[in-house]
Amino acid sequence: MRSHTLIQSYRSVGICALLLFLVGCGSTAPQSAAPSPTPASTPPGQSTAQTAPTHNADWTTYHYDNTRAGMLPDMPNPHQLSVAWKSQLDGAVYAEPLVIGDSVIVATEGDTLYALDRHTGRVQWHVNVGNPVSLSTLPCGNIDPLGITGTPVYDPASHLVFAVAEIQGPSHILVGVDVNTGKIRMRRVVDPAGIEPKYHQQRSALALSQGMVYITYGGLYGDCGNYHGWVIASRTDGNGSLLTYKVPTAREGGIWAPPGPVIDSKGDLYVAVGNGEATQGDWDHTDSVLRLSSSLKLEDGFAPTQWQQDNANDADLGSMSPVLLSNGLIVSVGKSGETYLLHANALGGVGGQIQKQSICPSYGGAASTGTELFLPCTDGLRQIKVGDGPSLNVGWQAHGQVTGSPTIGGHTVYSLDRGGTLYALNIADGSVRATASVGQTSRFASPTLSGKQIFVGTMAGVVAVSIS
Repeated sequence: MRSHTLIQSYRSVGICALLLFLVGCGSTAPQSAAPSPTPASTPPGQSTAQTAPTHNADWTTYHYDNTRAGMLPDMPNPHQLSVAWKSQLDGAVYAEPLVIGDSVIVATEGDTLYALDRHTGRVQWHVNVGNPVSLSTLPCGNIDPLGITGTPVYDPASHLVFAVAEIQGPSHILVGVDVNTGKIRMRRVVDPAGIEPKYHQQRSALALSQGMVYITYGGLYGDCGNYHGWVIASRTDGNGSLLTYKVPTAREGGIWAPPGPVIDSKGDLYVAVGNGEATQGDWDHTDSVLRLSSSLKLEDGFAPTQWQQDNANDADLGSMSPVLLSNGLIVSVGKSGETYLLHANALGGVGGQIQKQSICPSYGGAASTGTELFLPCTDGLRQIKVGDGPSLNVGWQAHGQVTGSPTIGGHTVYSLDRGGTLYALNIADGSVRATASVGQTSRFASPTLSGKQIFVGTMAGVVAVSIS
């Protein structure tokens, strides 16, 4: 993985986090005084194949549900956006915030989970799960410190929020935290046998389906060391052996796109795999879209005809998760700008696409209405419609600085620019409805939508934006 993210400084956590790790599953971290929200100038106004929100205002996983569509069709369109509150936390927020009832759940690179009051930003609870890893102790990378990067997922059946934290060692741990109290109810190491944790990074969002939490791994920025793409699955109660799938390549082939696995109604997973070391010989399932069963058996795959060249040039499909459309089609696009239209039930192997079109390099997560999608292109967000035939049809393009991973509320597309401004764009033509400055964000920040509010993770914490 060679994505370009921002390096963030860190306030070190106490010895209590280390003691928590040594005690093990079921222990909770001390709940010391937490950072306070900073008021803005404007006052605040059972598990299935799809992660089921408890009600329409809940946002329980990356881009709302397991299709990663990122769409709330009944959300009002804004005339104005205004910052309601800002909460400074103990580290940068790369993960997309979740919304559960009146709580905003936020994960930080300080290895801390927070529940904030959605109306005021007040800390309801917070729990530190370990000591994050300093960049100086890693062979490469660009997040400092490295803590919780992938977006957590909420399970309405157990009322647990699941997150993967990188802790000193290094090691990756899965925790299940009570959404009401912040108590840790489940904790286990999720580094499978044979993995070298120091070369692996957990950037992708977690997914929940049929009582299993799905986790993927890629490498650190710089592609150093002996890393591989992995998909891991753990039961939500933490019992039983981990299920695993390892990309069958000699090295690399990371699964790191921020949306994580896309899961269909049957429980099958679709993942995008990055560049591999192989540049000749038989296809090693890198530079690909793979479909895995719920038990992580490889069912099908797709790769471009030029996969060897893509690997050599770091021009692979791994920078954005597949987009699963409502008509059984998939759109996949990565670093090269070549966009592929695929059949979800028959991915086609090498060169088996329905259509190929040069559109734009894309990084992060797209949003979709089911038949049209909005790509986080490096030269400006683009609308793509999938027409009869089927065919890919390029629509409007946003300003070149608006490159963030979008979400859709009503007839509005929300995306961030590189300077930390949130844009509300008319879904029909891309015209600007409203903007709000939220501050510096990571490259892959994506807005969370709920009711008349928007929540954005920043390099300092989280910002709430009101719609009026």
